[in-house]
Amino acid sequence: MTPGPVPQGTRSQRWLARLSFALAGLAIVSLVVVAGLKSLAMLAVGLAAAVVSLASAYVFLSRRGLWRWLSLAVFIVVPIAVILVYAFRDLLWIAVVSAAVWLLGSMTARLALAGNQADWRMPERPAQPPARHPYLIMNPKSGGGKVEKFDLKRKAEELGAEVFLIGGPEPVDVAEVARRAVDRRADLLGVAGGDGTQALVAGIAAEHGIPFVVISAGTRNHFALDLGLDREDPSACLNALSDGVELQVDLGVINGQTFVNNASFGAYAEVVETPAYRGDKLNTTLNTLPDLLQGHRGARLHARADGTEIEAPQALLVSNNPYGTGDIAGLGRRARLDRSVLGVVGVTVANARQAAGLLRGGHATGLSILTTKQIEITADAPQIPVGVDGESILMSTPVRCVVSPRALRVWVPRDRPGVPAPKPPKDWARLRYLAGISKTAPATPDDGDGRHTGTALPGLGDTTPRSPH
Repeated sequence: MTPGPVPQGTRSQRWLARLSFALAGLAIVSLVVVAGLKSLAMLAVGLAAAVVSLASAYVFLSRRGLWRWLSLAVFIVVPIAVILVYAFRDLLWIAVVSAAVWLLGSMTARLALAGNQADWRMPERPAQPPARHPYLIMNPKSGGGKVEKFDLKRKAEELGAEVFLIGGPEPVDVAEVARRAVDRRADLLGVAGGDGTQALVAGIAAEHGIPFVVISAGTRNHFALDLGLDREDPSACLNALSDGVELQVDLGVINGQTFVNNASFGAYAEVVETPAYRGDKLNTTLNTLPDLLQGHRGARLHARADGTEIEAPQALLVSNNPYGTGDIAGLGRRARLDRSVLGVVGVTVANARQAAGLLRGGHATGLSILTTKQIEITADAPQIPVGVDGESILMSTPVRCVVSPRALRVWVPRDRPGVPAPKPPKDWARLRYLAGISKTAPATPDDGDGRHTGTALPGLGDTTPRSPH
């Protein structure tokens, strides 16, 4: 990481930065002026309520029987009690006003910092030469029958594509189907199905250097979402065959198998592996989590990435490029899929105190957030379940994840919804500089590829690599 040039900011950015500090000050001053010494009690009550609520949520997830339902009652009653306390003290209105002003200040701060974002759009290039033998694999059962609902087979064949429908009671090796298609001179592969199927066929397309088309016919379509495709009308994705552009995106590789979104270890993977999960996701999750969080089930994990070690995380997420959000789950959207890094989020919560500590965001002792080129996960078991793009797979340890930079040529329609600009991270140093409060320009780290990131505030859209170590 080397310092990069610091943009000076436009006039509007500077005034928005000043306005954000003014609004933050107004929120605090108005509370103190109206409530006086009571303002300290208000803040203490609010903070205590947040800690108790988070701790009760942890107890609800980690216990069964009476403790679970008592903690749920506490979780519901606490915010109601806070509102009643404020109302009884005739302080509810000023609490609402102060919170609204603070929120407005946060919005103006984001607007001030928005102009400091690095280029967040993936570069496009012409989809050339045109595919002469496109081959599309479609799963009629995926997404509740979207293939039939949107008449995808007929529309694809009208565009000159050969279509293979996954059918029958026996499982189909879609990777082998794709390989045979390439052997028969297919010069483009595509999938109408879930992310797990997309990843398998994408690996074959990348192996042979031919284009890949994503058709958003799955249930969640996370990969399609991050490519800016239309998830409401999967047939619109077929326009990539006639009027498309090419994006070069990364692929994640886990023990030799490709993934387009993420690989999850620990709690989530153990839950998904449970046979009852498909039929009853909610109850299966609630029944499985207590053993996982208390260490009575599942292997003890250990992860190492670029000298950083994550010891015994209950949940570990490795993603193909980092997610652009500051929540502790690390889930959200990826504006770019060509940064040539893996995103890593590890969560270790052993008790209610650590659960409450997660309120500290990126500074929580049980939270690790970083980016890396590769990561190795070991365990005290010869095999562990891994959720690879939503599908549970048993893998032999150690498990190694690497990124394959810009390995996949994805063709997408020229006319598509696109990806919205990511929210800028809250960077107090940069904000003070824009507002003229600080005369020292903050150093902006360079990620080695001409892109810059700020020193972000944890929990507020932070995408800066962090680790508690």
